Amino acid sequence: MDYPSTTLMTTVPDYTESDPSDYPDYDTESTENTGMCDRKWVRDFRGQYEPPLFWSIFILGAVGNLMVVWIYTTVRNRLKTMTDVYLLNLAVADLLFLCMLPFWAFDAVKGWNFGKSLCKSVSAVYKINFFSSMFLLTCISVDRYIAIVQVTKAHNLKGKRLFHSKLACLGVWSVSTILALPEFIFAQVKPDQGGQTFCALVYWNNTNNRTKILVLSMQICMGFCLPLLVMFFCYSVIIHTLLQAKSFKKHKALRVIFAVVFVFILSQLPYNSLLIVEAMQAYNTTITECATVTYFDIAGQIARTLAFTHACLNPFLYVFIGIRFRQDLFRIVRMCTGLGKGGSSKTNVLSKRPSVMSDTDTLPALSI
Repeated sequence: MDYPSTTLMTTVPDYTESDPSDYPDYDTESTENTGMCDRKWVRDFRGQYEPPLFWSIFILGAVGNLMVVWIYTTVRNRLKTMTDVYLLNLAVADLLFLCMLPFWAFDAVKGWNFGKSLCKSVSAVYKINFFSSMFLLTCISVDRYIAIVQVTKAHNLKGKRLFHSKLACLGVWSVSTILALPEFIFAQVKPDQGGQTFCALVYWNNTNNRTKILVLSMQICMGFCLPLLVMFFCYSVIIHTLLQAKSFKKHKALRVIFAVVFVFILSQLPYNSLLIVEAMQAYNTTITECATVTYFDIAGQIARTLAFTHACLNPFLYVFIGIRFRQDLFRIVRMCTGLGKGGSSKTNVLSKRPSVMSDTDTLPALSI
């Protein structure tokens, strides 16, 4: 996902630091082949559309992800499996990602009034946690592939898998930080022609917008294409393995897999498709009609918001649909309501029931 403070079809062939047109997203007018295009109502739409949705995503996502962290830190007290490590890191990444949304909600209405340093910091933290979330989802799919398809290998490496997962998470956060360097470099606070200031990326002035195209290409490939390809391969093989198994109700596990892949594609594909169009526009401006450019801007805002919803859906897709987390959640509710004594024995019995994967390290996302 690109910057929350930018729109899609606003490419200018050469950006310069001294020219107010660095931010055509927020200029009242944009020079087109057909003349001057008034796009003020696009900014008005953003100011009315994004804040309530960003705040809704923030609240729902914060509740779900905080509950995940709470369960891990109060009920289990330790991380038992690779998936547990990935899920905890995913919840932390989503929480940090969600904490950036209030800044963008305020920016959509009042402009950016937090200074250049915070502009760079918020932008970088936002992008670090976006990439880390995508990579952690990829790690979860690989871990499930090993645990379900490569059962013997998973059993032999059981003692080392937890160490490997922590090492993988360290690599995820490190690579995500490197990929977020463009935010540190290019994030700037600039005024528009109306006097408001906005936090957005200002790329270097070079031929055919090579810098912008490189940044967009990196985001599309690393933040969408690579995770999608890995998930598609891993879950395809997992589905093939489940279809051959006869010892459990595989249809429920299949429904979970389809839900995970469907939500990922539904939330990420529209916006990344528009980013591809934006990269093409940066290289060779072919869409010049004011009405068409405006429609793409609106579509970009809607697609971006849809992409953000993944952060509040992750806890329900990867966590609460699993047996263990449901039991832990019920146990916490019983403790809080004073019913812990009466329901403890039943909970302990339920926790011993094998999951649908019949794996020692139960997969919360695929268990029933």
